[in-house]
Amino acid sequence: MSNPLEEILQELHNQTSDIISSAIVSSDGLPVASLLADESNEDRVGGMTAAMLSLGQRATKELFVGNLTQTTIQGDDGLIQLIQATEDLVLVLTTIPDAKLGMILFYARQAAKKIKALDY
Repeated sequence: MSNPLEEILQELHNQTSDIISSAIVSSDGLPVASLLADESNEDRVGGMTAAMLSLGQRATKELFVGNLTQTTIQGDDGLIQLIQATEDLVLVLTTIPDAKLGMILFYARQAAKKIKALDY
């Protein structure tokens, strides 16, 4: 694994078994790096991430709560986390339903800082 972004994702997965899949996606929906479940389509994940990011950004502006930093979506079978790593890159995670959200966010924020430090 020579891609530093993929190394960050692998390290994130190694820190907790609560994470099912992860990706780093550009703000316009292009997948940059990913460790997705076999049944996940990288391009579709990228497109959905861009749509969720856009909606979240519009909502935070409309409701006057500042810039979007993260989004959590809860489903019956798990969580989706979007964490803004840089102006142009978003870290996307899926987790098991009973994931320890505090630990997930702690590790995800550490990963986001590492992504930002790479200056992509």
